[in-house]
Amino acid sequence: MKKNPFLHLGVIALSLLSSASFGQTGTLNISTDSKTTISKHIYGQFAEHLGRGIYGGFWVDKTLPVKKQDRIRLDIVDALKKIKIPNLRWPGGCFADEYHWRDGIGPATARPRMVNTNWGGVTEDNSFGTHEFLELCDLLGCEPYIAGNVGSGTVDEMSKWIEYLNSNSSSTVVQERKKNGHPAPYKVTFWGVGNESWGCGGNMTPEYYSDLFKRYASFAKDYPGAKLNKIASGPNADDYRWTEVCMKNISSGMMAGLSLHYYTIPTGNWGKKGSATNFDEKEYFSTMVNCLKMEELVTKHSAIMDKYDPDKKVALVVDEWGIWTDPEPGNWGVLYQQNSLRDALIAGTTLNIFNNHSDRVRMAALAQAINVLQALILTDKEKMVLTPTYHVFDMYKVHQDAKYLPIKLSVPDYEVDGKKIEAVNASASQDAAGKVHISLVNLDPHNTITITTNLSDIKWQTVSGQVLTSAKLTDINTFKDANKIHLNAFTGAKKDGDKLVVNLPAKSIVTLELK
Repeated sequence: MKKNPFLHLGVIALSLLSSASFGQTGTLNISTDSKTTISKHIYGQFAEHLGRGIYGGFWVDKTLPVKKQDRIRLDIVDALKKIKIPNLRWPGGCFADEYHWRDGIGPATARPRMVNTNWGGVTEDNSFGTHEFLELCDLLGCEPYIAGNVGSGTVDEMSKWIEYLNSNSSSTVVQERKKNGHPAPYKVTFWGVGNESWGCGGNMTPEYYSDLFKRYASFAKDYPGAKLNKIASGPNADDYRWTEVCMKNISSGMMAGLSLHYYTIPTGNWGKKGSATNFDEKEYFSTMVNCLKMEELVTKHSAIMDKYDPDKKVALVVDEWGIWTDPEPGNWGVLYQQNSLRDALIAGTTLNIFNNHSDRVRMAALAQAINVLQALILTDKEKMVLTPTYHVFDMYKVHQDAKYLPIKLSVPDYEVDGKKIEAVNASASQDAAGKVHISLVNLDPHNTITITTNLSDIKWQTVSGQVLTSAKLTDINTFKDANKIHLNAFTGAKKDGDKLVVNLPAKSIVTLELK
């Protein structure tokens, strides 16, 4: 018997309503008084040589029965193009500071093999190198963001890599690029000068690193049409002294950005982080507390940067963020983890924080794009599944390069064991066509919350939207049930005079469009 899809959706809707209680209310005021743009580069992604992120992810065996260009998997490319990823960071991560770019150019059969000492001790054949990465970026329509090797490399090595990619001279290294099949310069402008130099990138002090940055940056040359955006290796989480030293010692004219890395650890314990799929409400609450610490980190690091760079010339680049759980069984060293509704709530909340700090946060990268940590996409041979986090990026793409709209939010608390967090977070923007987009996240897993929004400064007639939710916080998309969590049209918003009234479902992400 053929199933009735509308009946199935009705059952889901009834089950969600039956598990929620009503009566909670809040208010959201939105101002149009802003000159800040939410940079599209906040929505960047990260692809490290780690686990099945590159090999078995983007770059697959020639015999795999999927559509490919060379060995680049095109169904992944199509999925990422749909959400308009603006940049892709590569080759790491910790891997960047043991990667030597010359090993990844020239005929693939002649490239040396290497052992990935950071991640699993696997042997890599270097078949995916610089040209393959830039071909991938070209297919994606995104900008490459290359992390240079400071930890085990040399100034000359990074300088030559930049020349190889960006110069159109008659030098030997440029002629080598042309011989390898790319006559025109690539013009790669985003360059990281090392990665996590306080840790796996060299265990340096901020004083030593800031001097080393200036040395490397001095020989990282601009070429015609390729003015470099040099991004310094910034602090680990709440290491405010690292930010202070770097901002004091490095002039704003020498660096375009300072990176920040912060991961949401459900338990707060790096030794036992917690399961991606098996957690109770208490652990969910602690996860969201740890996620919301991003607001504090961005605020405090930005305040230090303001002391030395009041004109905000240097961006805060959060180029590693996301939830980090214990890997799925049998996946130690490759960081493969499942992706639940909880992770989607983390994604929406974090992106709201970035949007609301878009005067300083102008670039970021989720860790990571494929098969690693809080991935957008999971694969198993020829199978592919879009995670709940992917759908959040699909909803939020409307904010890319839109005008930031400041908000004031007054909402009820979500409480567990006497501890409280605000139940709802939000961000808003206005695109070039005048349409206003509002993204709201309800972290409360039990209560629908009615939000009343004052929009007296905004002219609009209609409201539409999308919602992402599911029956349980632990729900996931699998290769057997790839569409368990997916976007649906949202009908819980209405116009009431100049006001917008939104019935925000429990444990949900909603993006509205007003026009």
